[in-house]
Amino acid sequence: MSPIRTIIMGAAGRDFHNFNVFFRDNPDYEVVAFTATQIPNIEGRIYPPELAGKQYPKGIPIYPESELTHLIKELQADQVVFAYSDVPHEYVMHKASEVIAAGADFRLMGLKTTQVQSSKPVVSIGAVRTGCGKSQTTRRVSLILRDMGYQVAVIRHPMPYGNLVEQAVQRFATYEDLDKYKCTIEEREEYEPHIDNGMIVFAGVDY
Repeated sequence: MSPIRTIIMGAAGRDFHNFNVFFRDNPDYEVVAFTATQIPNIEGRIYPPELAGKQYPKGIPIYPESELTHLIKELQADQVVFAYSDVPHEYVMHKASEVIAAGADFRLMGLKTTQVQSSKPVVSIGAVRTGCGKSQTTRRVSLILRDMGYQVAVIRHPMPYGNLVEQAVQRFATYEDLDKYKCTIEEREEYEPHIDNGMIVFAGVDY
């Protein structure tokens, strides 16, 4: 049976995560493209072979989402996976209609196929969209846990604006680490308060 040809719709976050934990080194699937929206300067790049795995020696191209219908037909995609947030339900259903009309299946991936396993106890802080207060809540919870005597580290959803290979796994304990990884202003706003609190932050495209 031929592998299922797959396009992953994303915004340089959940799309890469879904690929890393489910599609990479999975012979049942062939990811033929990512599409990108929301984040500037992502499209036109390549998800690098160093991160894509042995099935993708040339990496995986990233296209603008506006080309989705054309890509489904041009790349003979069997399915399209929707993998980003901050959009209403109606928007997702319109995208599903677009995909189905172009001849591919439309898919959302759930917990069993995308959850990262941990050998440590985890407190997960999430929200329905950007701007709900995850960062402030994380800082407060981390301090409470430390005051209770726990050794605490913070793992942050990556912000892959730069060189993806260099950002595969990141560790931030000092301000020098922020310079080392050429962090953007947005990243510094996120990491500096944790560093000021004495916390270590881990991030990266392939954490």
